[in-house]
Amino acid sequence: MSLIPSDFPFTGGALSVPGETASFANTRIDWKETAEAHVFKADLPGVKKDEVKVEVEEGRILQISGDRRVEKEEKNDKWHRVERSSGKFMRRFRLPENVKVNEVKAAMENGVLTVTVPKAEVKKPDVKAIDISG
Repeated sequence: MSLIPSDFPFTGGALSVPGETASFANTRIDWKETAEAHVFKADLPGVKKDEVKVEVEEGRILQISGDRRVEKEEKNDKWHRVERSSGKFMRRFRLPENVKVNEVKAAMENGVLTVTVPKAEVKKPDVKAIDISG
C-alpha cells in the first residue's frame, strides 16, 4: 500500500510527467508550495532568458525547456576537461488542480529561473442550517 495519495500531483518517481527522458533531466529544479503559489526555481547558469521557454500545455502541464549553447572552440585550444553540459533540456511538471494557469509569471535573475504559479482560492461549500421541526 502506497502512502502517497493517488491524486497527488507528482506521482511517477521523478516528480514529473511520464515521457521525460533521462538525458533531459540534467536541469535541477526545486518546487515549493506556499500559501499563495507554487514556486519553481531552476539553476540555468550561462543560459540567456531568450534561450528558455516556459509553457503551460494541456491545461495543467508546466514545461520548462531551452538550449545550452556549446562554447565556441578555437582551433588552437586544448581542452583538459569538459564537465559543463550543453544541448537541449526539458522538464515537465503536472500542476495540481488549484492553480491559476492564466496568471503564471517567470523571471530570470543571476542564472536562476523562477516560475510562480498562483493558487486559486479553494471555495468552501455553502452550508445551510436546516431547522428541525417537532
